[in-house]
Amino acid sequence: MAHRLTNIVIYAQDPGALSAFWAAALGYEQRVIDGEFREQLLAGGLDEAGLAKRGLAEDPDGLGPRLLFQHADGPKAARNRMHMDVAAVEGREPTPEELASERDRLVALGATEVRLVEQTWGPFPEVYFQMRDPEGNEFCLH
Repeated sequence: MAHRLTNIVIYAQDPGALSAFWAAALGYEQRVIDGEFREQLLAGGLDEAGLAKRGLAEDPDGLGPRLLFQHADGPKAARNRMHMDVAAVEGREPTPEELASERDRLVALGATEVRLVEQTWGPFPEVYFQMRDPEGNEFCLH
């Protein structure tokens, strides 16, 4: 049986602001939690106050997973156990100029560059930026 990834849940100090960052970074749309999804969350035990502490970003084409942001009890204190890889361009490796341009765009949105990684995995070269979103969550820009 095939399964599809539907949600990626990210804890955040400011779920609304972090959902706005990731919506802009990925070409997603920041959305209000409404309709059937809202009803599912309420039926699952969430109340109106809990809904107000959520943020949502969705792929406008409905292909990528929904990003659901929920309020964290405190600031991020340790390294992520999982991170997202973000493609600088669709369907191919970016040129160095394209990679740097996308890094600059994400930094303008509030991301932070950690370092440029240039390494090989056997015969395969790999170049990417290790980055952090506005709340410090690590991601890689390839």
